[in-house]
Amino acid sequence: MSHSGIEGAVAVVTGAGRGIGRSVAEALAARGAAVAAVDVDPEGAARTAADLERAARPARGYVRDITDPAGVERLFAEVEQDLGPVDIAVNVAGVLRTGPAVECSDHDWQTLLAVNATGVFTVCRAAARRMAPRRRGALVTVASNAAGVPRAGMAAYAASKAAAVAFTKSLGLELAPYGIRCNVVSPGTTDTPMLRDVREGGLDPADAVAGDPARYKVGIPLGRVAQPGDVADAVCFLVSDAARHITMHNLYVDGGATLR
Repeated sequence: MSHSGIEGAVAVVTGAGRGIGRSVAEALAARGAAVAAVDVDPEGAARTAADLERAARPARGYVRDITDPAGVERLFAEVEQDLGPVDIAVNVAGVLRTGPAVECSDHDWQTLLAVNATGVFTVCRAAARRMAPRRRGALVTVASNAAGVPRAGMAAYAASKAAAVAFTKSLGLELAPYGIRCNVVSPGTTDTPMLRDVREGGLDPADAVAGDPARYKVGIPLGRVAQPGDVADAVCFLVSDAARHITMHNLYVDGGATLR
């Protein structure tokens, strides 16, 4: 894959402390970007940044709660002072709560919307405010295939991700005249700490591949669970010049699980 559009760029990656966010940070750094590794977990942000620096990649860790609009604005000001003008922003930070909708607590609903939707809004808005005058930039939101197909036990999570998808696409329409591209990557079942944390007994790849007809869930036609690097590679494609004529697109990385 061409590194054009990534090499020498400054990239902000939220949720960079582990899982898909860490893989995205590593993949962008490997392609020559200076990475701002952002996470609400201080140890996670510091660990990712330190590992990238040990690999001779320019990086800095930033601790931030993306649901805090003022904090996010300060984050971008700090990144631009430390690393330079931001060219790439990737929304990966997210939370997962599962269970029947009628049992979803007010707190879980509010948390899902705050992180998965409002967090995307605050990060994209802060990035766009800086990118638009420069007339360049690329934004990617990592959502979920649950936003595009009903999933039993995931109604609240799906709603939060659907909001993030709709916002990112609409923002792409507004920013297109400035040459700024906004795209979405929608993973399916991916082997991440977050997914293992919410599944009793951990993640069983065989069950994920087989699906669950009783819950109207199709299996994974490609016969494998995604790794975080699979999602990171899709992100890198969309922020690179190889995708220079792609915007407002939702790229499913789910092994065909949604039959798209």
